[in-house]
Amino acid sequence: MGSKIESKKLMEAAGVPVLGEFTADTATADDLPLLVKASAGGGGRGMRIVRELDQLAGEIEKAQAEAASAFGDGTVFVEPYVQSGRHVEVQVIGTADGAIVFGERDCSVQRRHQKVIEEAPAPALPDATRKSLHEAAKAAAEAIDYRGAGTVEFLYDVALDRFYFLEMNTRLQVEHPVTEAVYGVDLVALQIAVAEGRSLDEDSPLVEVRGRPRPSLETKAPTGHAIEVRLYAEDPAAGYQPQSGRITRFEVPGVVSEFATTGYGIRLDSGVGSSDEIGTFYDAMIAKVIVWAPTRDQALRQLAGALARAEIHGLRTNRDLLVNLLRDPVVVDARMDTTWLDGADLSVLGAAPGGEQTVPLSGFAAAIALAERARLSARVQSRIPAGYRNVVAQPQETVFLLGDEELPVRWYGGRTFSSADLDDVAVVSAGPDQVVLEADGVRRTFVVRVAGDPGQEAVDVESPLGHVALKRKPRFVDPATQVAAGSLLAPMPGSVVMVHADVGDTVAEGQPILVMEAMKMQHTIAAPYAGTLTELAATIGQQVEAGAVLAVVTPDNAADTDPGTDPGTTENEED
Repeated sequence: MGSKIESKKLMEAAGVPVLGEFTADTATADDLPLLVKASAGGGGRGMRIVRELDQLAGEIEKAQAEAASAFGDGTVFVEPYVQSGRHVEVQVIGTADGAIVFGERDCSVQRRHQKVIEEAPAPALPDATRKSLHEAAKAAAEAIDYRGAGTVEFLYDVALDRFYFLEMNTRLQVEHPVTEAVYGVDLVALQIAVAEGRSLDEDSPLVEVRGRPRPSLETKAPTGHAIEVRLYAEDPAAGYQPQSGRITRFEVPGVVSEFATTGYGIRLDSGVGSSDEIGTFYDAMIAKVIVWAPTRDQALRQLAGALARAEIHGLRTNRDLLVNLLRDPVVVDARMDTTWLDGADLSVLGAAPGGEQTVPLSGFAAAIALAERARLSARVQSRIPAGYRNVVAQPQETVFLLGDEELPVRWYGGRTFSSADLDDVAVVSAGPDQVVLEADGVRRTFVVRVAGDPGQEAVDVESPLGHVALKRKPRFVDPATQVAAGSLLAPMPGSVVMVHADVGDTVAEGQPILVMEAMKMQHTIAAPYAGTLTELAATIGQQVEAGAVLAVVTPDNAADTDPGTDPGTTENEED
């Protein structure tokens, strides 16, 4: 079952519905769109959508190269691409007496063919279709005399109410906790019991149910609803570019257990915690966050609320995207499909939930907290109010960096704080770690976490409006950190896998110069404008650090380009 091609043949013989197959010679324009897939692939790698017939042969070659690099097997196949399908998978436990079905999961919210949200049971699924899916999965597992935990994955065409076999994962999957939560079982323990040849009947001590009568595995039924999200170190607005670095703080409220079935409350499955490093050699997933509730609506609300209150500092994550997805009408009404997120406006879906108010109010709170911190740490005259001036001529100004953009915050101090730029904003209370602001009649608490040396602190602000990560701009810039205009910088640590140009070449704007690989992603680094490649510091196989100068492009007319740092452009695609 590790080969998608061979497994489809086995499933077709067992009567499980499958999609047809094509080659570059047999496909016609009427068969479009098509999907090229790696036979040994997974996680969305080695997959390419083809919408023009003359591109099919080239996409097959590219997919073969990707598959050979990622999986050591360049075998690919071509099948019809269902554009509005849902990804529904069935959990099975194969035993010597046959396969036991533990319901289905919906994993339709995906980005780049990788799952983002998973839930059980699958919502908005006709009962007859649900039953047929279970029967097909049971037939699939028994056709190969499967033993242990496994997942049979299907593509469900909503418009036609038909489903097709995709593949079988002969293992536990990332999303198995949602099945454990609604069935009250420990799938890991059941898998071990199968391996040891023990019985899985109703008297088995391995079946754990939350305060409910213990059911027979053959007559079990799901209770409530469970949802899981994958929390990634990535920047959705930058093409889901993976992030690396240290997580300075990682706290999720309401966690009642880790790696265990639970009732109300949050289950957290994570391999990292506060002060841990996210490296570049593995997937960018930080944690799985799982919730169970009696209804789907309650589960969506509970998980969104927990994520919104979580503190994840030190690097960018998809946390805000997850919160917005869980509250989006498409997800709430169960109208999602596998391509929905690809066409979504990430500038809206990936933004902090507070909207335009988030950054100005958070920046003001951060400036006040830093002023109070400086006052309390003063060795002399610490009782003088922060920012006090006998004759007020100009406001105080604290300048932060929000990513690469400057965020100047002007404020007045003294016995009370006030903003020089924000109307109808009152400071209710102020301290070095917490500031309460009232804006437009709404009172909010801003928790301010500060780390780093004075004058260049990293400041994380948490509030009901969302999380804002700021860095205080130093008053003086170290000349050693400056780079020449036209410098192409490494967006993150990784290795150089391709170089497309040589020193002295004339390059066009947007022309690929080199390709980096890190965290299962490839990053194409392109020329920021037309010019000449005057420096090339990168070589194939070289390991580089984030921010390293890889190449320099001198523009055709240097006068047209402002001096300063220009990191060029990058495009990301799955490795």
